[in-house]
Amino acid sequence: MTRGKFISFEGGEGGGKTTQLNFLCDTLKSIDIDVIQTREPGGSKGAEEIRNLLVEGPPERWDAVTETLLHCAARRDHIKTTILPALEKGLWVLTDRFSDSTMAYQGYGHGVNKKALQNLQQFVAGTMQPDMTIILDLPVKIGLARAEKRATQQIKNNNGQEDRYERMGADFHERLRKGFLNIAKNNRKRCIIIDTTRSVEEIQSTIQRLVFKKFGLSEDG
Repeated sequence: MTRGKFISFEGGEGGGKTTQLNFLCDTLKSIDIDVIQTREPGGSKGAEEIRNLLVEGPPERWDAVTETLLHCAARRDHIKTTILPALEKGLWVLTDRFSDSTMAYQGYGHGVNKKALQNLQQFVAGTMQPDMTIILDLPVKIGLARAEKRATQQIKNNNGQEDRYERMGADFHERLRKGFLNIAKNNRKRCIIIDTTRSVEEIQSTIQRLVFKKFGLSEDG
């Protein structure tokens, strides 16, 4: 059986990762590709429990190293329980965040040693990495405004307030954006940067075109 493809969506707050991941998932299903959607932190029962510790509460809830280890624990469970079994069955896996977020948030954002993060990732995932990473980029001010609007809607819907990272300072988010751009620069074969100041429809079309080109797909399947 042919192994499935693994695509990650990355970027700072308010970039529209979940929206665009949903669009791509629907597009792939429309050409008869079996695909699952997942997310980090989360994506498995154990990882979802850890997620609550990471995305809720005050920004200072954890120091940078503790936060890193929680993310890595969640990722390990996510990989073993959800991602690897799906890929081995030939399913495509689309994830809202993966290891690049740890390097960007904890490495560039919080200043955790980047070599230590690389070693941790190898310990947790071995050589596993996405076949393609889509980084949704936009200015920090715009992204945080969108994220604040989303958090307000979550409160209205009684869905809980997962805004711990959004409430970190603007300087943190500038470092975060720089981190993602550097990750893309150093991984040109895997990563593409998408300007998300454009319309949702334009972004969707660009992502579909690039994904189809990379994997040799056509609208006819």
